[in-house]
Amino acid sequence: MFKVLERIFKDRLATEEISLAGSERYRGPIEGKAGADALGECMAICPVKAFSVAGEDYKIDYKRCIFCGRCVEACAKLVPKANAQAGLSHGHVDAMPYLMEAGQEAVQDVFKKQLGRSLHVRHLDAGSCNACDFEMGATGNPYYDLGRYGVHFVASPRHADLLMVTGVVTRNLEQALKMSYEAMPEPRMVMACGACAAGGETYGDTYALVGAVDTVLPVDLYVPGCPPRPSAMIVALLAAADLLKKKMK
Repeated sequence: MFKVLERIFKDRLATEEISLAGSERYRGPIEGKAGADALGECMAICPVKAFSVAGEDYKIDYKRCIFCGRCVEACAKLVPKANAQAGLSHGHVDAMPYLMEAGQEAVQDVFKKQLGRSLHVRHLDAGSCNACDFEMGATGNPYYDLGRYGVHFVASPRHADLLMVTGVVTRNLEQALKMSYEAMPEPRMVMACGACAAGGETYGDTYALVGAVDTVLPVDLYVPGCPPRPSAMIVALLAAADLLKKKMK
């Protein structure tokens, strides 16, 4: 036992560095080029209407995208195999969270600027399948160790700087979402975490759903993914800490 303690104190065990690079099988942002016919097929097959086309240019709404890979598969069937340079593919890097639909935050800058900033977060499940919630829970494990950045989850919205919402907003929880937001002290922020909360298209349009979080509350940050990985959530929370500091000036 004493030898174990001696080794721990000597080696100074540290939390693993967070990497935003996934394995080769990880489905990240869409990359590449294709002809108008292939892109048209990609747009038609997208289940959440995240893929839009203008000629031979395309745009991905990552708030809605669930990274199902159907667009890449459809493109591969239409692009000749001999042309290895053409066609769409998935990158292997986490889709970065972005602020107010403006440009994406570079992860290196986020880590440099936000280390050690304090942020208190209240999580609210507005109607999720629990996938985002499981990934969010992993942010506090010894590998990711969210607390080392000064970010902590709290039990009451009255103690929170940020309301972190997962899941598409259901009609049964719409009022609870509004009440949680109203209970927060100023300045307050809202994060839509995952494709359901950010895009609202995952389950279609039914009587039981209100839609994306920004149809109910003003959203400051969106975290794309179905579900987002813990590393992407941490980058977004660090960006929120920086945004909070600006609001408090």
